[in-house]
Amino acid sequence: MNQIRTIFIGTPAFSVPTLEALLKDRAFAVVGVVSQPDRPIGRKQIITPTPVKEAAIKAGIPVFQPEKISDILPELAELKPDVIVVVAYAQIIPESVLNLPRHGCINIHASLLPKYRGAAVLQAPILHGDHESGVTIMKMDKSLDTGPIIFQAKTDLDPEETPLTLAEKLAPLGAGILPEVLKHYISGELKLHPQDNEHASYVKTLTKEDGRIDWSHSAHRLERQVRAMTPWPGTWTTWQGQILKITKVEHEPHRIEQYRHGEVFVDHGHLAIQCGIDALIVERLQLEGKSEVSSSEFLRGYPEIIHQVLT
Repeated sequence: MNQIRTIFIGTPAFSVPTLEALLKDRAFAVVGVVSQPDRPIGRKQIITPTPVKEAAIKAGIPVFQPEKISDILPELAELKPDVIVVVAYAQIIPESVLNLPRHGCINIHASLLPKYRGAAVLQAPILHGDHESGVTIMKMDKSLDTGPIIFQAKTDLDPEETPLTLAEKLAPLGAGILPEVLKHYISGELKLHPQDNEHASYVKTLTKEDGRIDWSHSAHRLERQVRAMTPWPGTWTTWQGQILKITKVEHEPHRIEQYRHGEVFVDHGHLAIQCGIDALIVERLQLEGKSEVSSSEFLRGYPEIIHQVLT
């Protein structure tokens, strides 16, 4: 049996387990890898290769890093791919590339489509209080995350799930099933199933404003927001004209409703903030320009915050 000539397209660490799974399976010949260009990272802005590029170089696979993937269409065509696998590339794949391989472009999407098409798919199920998430293996088409589904796999969400812990679940989940799913799809054993567009939902790319806290919301919702927006964009409010980041809170709110929305108080020794329903118990926070500290440290340094109202 001839090996399945495969081009892999991806960028972050989330993509690496799938690339490694394809490299280990003798049914596949990974003939090329496409990743985003190297970017400056960290405070020192050091130009850093993407995790996918590093994995590909280690495996001796040619790597392409165009600003626009359409710029390397001739090079990709020369590789004569049977299939292209896309995992978290962070760029729209044009039709010219989608139509290149005879079995199409196959994407691992980190949600249970048609729910949560779009960008912030790790944050959305946490923010909305879902009990499960998963991965969808689909054939890509020209629209955003609308292609027909080949296979899905689910996982439960933990009560204190964050995007980082969810990514740690979904990356190996997708990598573990893709090679067999892909082989069965190419052989014709797995059929395509159109998405039900009536049940579709979209999530946009996050901005800093998505982390702003509205204290009229319930404490349960705000606890989910703190987890969902960790580490980016973070959850924040303002106090005396400065940004105050709320970085960690207790999972279970306290049933208190006697203060103004956003008012800071102490409940049994804990820093608490009144919400629309119940109160949020803060464990760690960070004032603009200062280091992150525990709530007890913060209260020692800023006791005047008690009974102030955050906005």
